[in-house]
Amino acid sequence: MSTERRRAQVGDVVVLRKAHPCGSDRWEVLRIGADFRLRCQGCGRLVMLPRSKVERRIRKIESAADQEEDREVR
Repeated sequence: MSTERRRAQVGDVVVLRKAHPCGSDRWEVLRIGADFRLRCQGCGRLVMLPRSKVERRIRKIESAADQEEDREVR
């Protein structure tokens, strides 16, 4: 069993442990560096958080490719 975790990439949607005040816990990754730039999927708010906080709070990573397949099916 591999202990390596998949890293978020630009365009991915991540589910974080803490919800945004709008109620959504899903964020689109716009930029990755020392900080992450994220867009809330609920209200569209842009935030920048330190990489260490984001990597600790990630519960699930949904890749951009998965999102495209879901749109095609609908």
